Amino acid sequence: MPWEPTCGYLCRVNFDAYARTAIDLVNAGLDDLAGLRALFSGDQAYMRDQVAEKDLAVFRRAQRRLREVFEHGTTGQDADAVRELNSLLEAYPVQPRISGHDASDWHMHVTSRGASVSAEYLAGAVWGLSVWLCEFGSARFGICADERCGNVYLDTSSNNCRRFCSERCATRSHVAAHRARKRAAGSLTPA
Repeated sequence: MPWEPTCGYLCRVNFDAYARTAIDLVNAGLDDLAGLRALFSGDQAYMRDQVAEKDLAVFRRAQRRLREVFEHGTTGQDADAVRELNSLLEAYPVQPRISGHDASDWHMHVTSRGASVSAEYLAGAVWGLSVWLCEFGSARFGICADERCGNVYLDTSSNNCRRFCSERCATRSHVAAHRARKRAAGSLTPA
């Protein structure tokens, strides 16, 4: 069940969704502007047309720094993860605003529509990941155990036992391990 703090009836902030934008960024292919544009979907689709070439370098730097947060978290280096997140919070400050289309839809966003797409996206991503760390700890930060993958994820399992970013990676890794055991036992002829 996603965590969603509330500050009353009409001003919900879904920090879980903001944290997932950090995951999406770390796992994104940012080879070019088209790769960056592919990052924006759903509520953030409007950013796709606003992103500029100058944003690509900013997103790449943030991507590397957020990956470091996951690396620190998965190796038990909580103080380093916190230090990096605090640095990112300073670089991409939160500017809360009320948003919505009518009186029955008012809700809070943790970022303002600022000068650049990168400032808006990254403030929300960093804030969401920071709230996640404070609420659940960095032990819930994960890097996929499939050596061919390397994607990051947030472990939402009840007993903090997740090892893969997706069922696809888990299946692929388990099948590969099974085949390796069979080959080692001499029961399977390699192709």
